[in-house]
Amino acid sequence: MAPAETTDPDRELAENQTPGLVCAHHHLYSALARGMPAPPRTPTEFQEILELVWWRLDTALDPDLIHWSAMLGALNALQSGCTAIVDHHESPNAIDGSLSIIADACATVGVRVNCAYGVTDRHGADGAAAGLAENDRFLSAGGSGMVGLHAAFTCSDDTIEAATELAARHGVGVHVHVAEGPADTWRRLVGHTTDDWWLVHCVHLPDDHGLTGTIVHNARSNMNNAVGYADPRRFEAAGLPVALGTDGIGADMLDEFRVAFVRARERDVTTSPEVVWRWLEAGRRLFPETADDVVTWNYPVMDPWRLAYTTQVSPTRVEIDGVTVWDDGPTRVDAAEITAKAAEAATTLFARL
Repeated sequence: MAPAETTDPDRELAENQTPGLVCAHHHLYSALARGMPAPPRTPTEFQEILELVWWRLDTALDPDLIHWSAMLGALNALQSGCTAIVDHHESPNAIDGSLSIIADACATVGVRVNCAYGVTDRHGADGAAAGLAENDRFLSAGGSGMVGLHAAFTCSDDTIEAATELAARHGVGVHVHVAEGPADTWRRLVGHTTDDWWLVHCVHLPDDHGLTGTIVHNARSNMNNAVGYADPRRFEAAGLPVALGTDGIGADMLDEFRVAFVRARERDVTTSPEVVWRWLEAGRRLFPETADDVVTWNYPVMDPWRLAYTTQVSPTRVEIDGVTVWDDGPTRVDAAEITAKAAEAATTLFARL
């Protein structure tokens, strides 16, 4: 590993440089999922995808699996020029301390992270209480994060109220999936949301929804789950900011930008890449310090019109908080070791599934 170097904070960016990119919605615990065993039967709709895939996976997690999935996910982010992640975590059989495991892993790699535990009543009142307690513990200890809710349709009114109050007490927003599928009872969030809430997906959210916060669009995931198109421009027209996330499908935000662009373009051929690039930059609302991160790319001009139609653009150097954390490879960790340990962890996870 090469030694880290500091940078000049007053320097101007060259044409082949950008500030750090932000993944505005991630599930780092899904980093080990690639190659996982097939579910007991093939899901035919969104609810079955949750029940047969993701809710089976999150119950199989333990602290070691959480650690290596976060290490691998953070490494993947760094090698894509993503310097900050907004993570939404769930591990119902390993809740206590889970957010600190994720934060520590990201810090080891050198990536910024905002953590939230997705509180849910799927595992009873005790499970919901434990999720709230983990959010409270992490934030009280000075962790960077929000209060997480899975979604209104898996939470009681009391849990939604408790999460809202906890977030207000800590001066943070709530990170919650909203109207990803048609069965979500999102209307129960009306009256709770504030401008610092993170409203993820919003595919089936009508124009007159009455919610406030940042809408986080996950184009590739929505297509993969066949839940429909959110058309984020309608939220922008109503004055709500729109950011881009991956919903756990890595953290290659340039790739996510391209997918979101062509999906928007399919709906309206007049859509400009600048519109979707604006969504990409909106993730900085949680990480304003990423404006000072410097990513040097292997492409000569980092312009949205060029990038919308150019693949295989990757960073050669990443500097976070004045320190070089990527120089044709990570400078703070051993990528081969992380990959090997993550593969071992994935084997353990797959055996449980």
